[in-house]
Parts: sequence; structure tokens; C-alpha cells
Amino acid sequence: MDTEEIVNRVATSGIVSLDLEELYHPGERVLYDIKDNLWQGMILREKDFREFLKAHDWSQYNGKNVAITCSEDAIVPTWAYMLLAVQLEPFANAIVFGNLDMLEDKLFADAISRLTIEEFAGKRVVVKGCSKVAVPVSAYVEISRLLKPVVQSLMFGEPCSTVPLYKKPKSSVSSTD
Repeated sequence: MDTEEIVNRVATSGIVSLDLEELYHPGERVLYDIKDNLWQGMILREKDFREFLKAHDWSQYNGKNVAITCSEDAIVPTWAYMLLAVQLEPFANAIVFGNLDMLEDKLFADAISRLTIEEFAGKRVVVKGCSKVAVPVSAYVEISRLLKPVVQSLMFGEPCSTVPLYKKPKSSVSSTD
């Protein structure tokens, strides 16, 4: 019986796999709705709000990721959100104005900004498509924007089945003298 050695062509292809799921911040996500601080559900009274800020236990947000919003149709002065950020800052991992989706966008954007993009220079990169956690589309857009100028090629999916996104033109490849 003639046996041929099985060769893993993906392993020998030189493709670098980038899994954005690995950038997921595991900290709890919390939505702080300032509506709970409104008087009669309509108005934010400065004196009452400042008293609340002094009495509230901000340590409960330690290590958490917080989105600040107001779900009521009320006029909330900008300084109120700023005061919340000042109170949360010593404790929270991340703070955004907006909803939980915006918070997730920020967490991934921050993680992507810490990557050393130069490590991917001249490489064939596949951005992994399947993950156990929800990776926001904004993260895929941002990593594509950052990788395109440096990579040889950019793909999406799995190394065995990719969707090509970009390939550096041959005329752009620099030669060594």
C-alpha cells in the first residue's frame, strides 16, 4: 500500500491569522441611565444631583465598563455627564457616552489601537471571521483600515476558506538594491 504524507497546506502557507475575539475585554458592561436622577422624570436639578454624586457608592463600578445615557426625552446639561465621568473615572475600566453598542465599539477600538500593526508588515493576513463573542463591525472596519497600508494581502474568514479583501499591487512591492 502506497501512503502519502498528509501536508497541512494552511500551516505552510505563511498566512497570519488575526482573531479579533482575542481583543475582547472580559469586564462587565454596565449602562448608567441618568433618567434615575431626573426630578419628575424631566429635569436634572443641580443641587440634588450633586448630593447624589457625593452619597453614591462609586466603587461598585470598579473594573467595569460603563456607558452613560439618558433614556428619557429630557434636557440634560453636558456638565452632568461630565460629572458622572469624573466620579466613574477612578473606578471604571472604560466610560463612554452612549449605549452598550457604543461601549463595545470603544473597547475594541482601544484594544486595536494597542496592537503593533508593524508586526503585520509584508505579511498575508486573514482576519478571523467566526468568534464566540460578538465582535462589532466597527472593529473589522478599523483593523482593515490599519492593516491595508502595511500588509501584502488581507483576507477575511478562516485560513482554509477566505474572502480576499486586498492584495498589494506588484508595482508597489519594493525591491532591495
